[in-house]
Amino acid sequence: QVQLVESGGGLVQAGGSLRLSCAASGRTFSSYTMGWFRQAPGKEREFVAAVTKSGGSTYYADSVKGLFTISRDNDKNTVYLQMNSLKPEDTAVYYCAARQGSLIRRDSTYYDYWGQGTQVTVSS
Repeated sequence: QVQLVESGGGLVQAGGSLRLSCAASGRTFSSYTMGWFRQAPGKEREFVAAVTKSGGSTYYADSVKGLFTISRDNDKNTVYLQMNSLKPEDTAVYYCAARQGSLIRRDSTYYDYWGQGTQVTVSS
């Protein structure tokens, strides 16, 4: 089992940047594929990005490709989401998630563990 705690959210102006962090408990962090999802008010949770266990491969939603970067540090049990050129439509609660499988999945139902989320608000 793994526990996830997100941090780094906040209020930023459009065009600004934020870096989210997700710290994982336990000694088996490197055995999990990690993902970031977000949920805006009144909308369903959507996939943002994911990274394989080794960090060697990443995958992004089309809406954030080239703007957001997911990375992980297995020595620090942490996954990051660097968000650049933020837009008001990026406003949401951002969640990190872990899955034991090796394949990257966009569907949230494939993820086994979730953090509590961190609020990101982008003002226009």
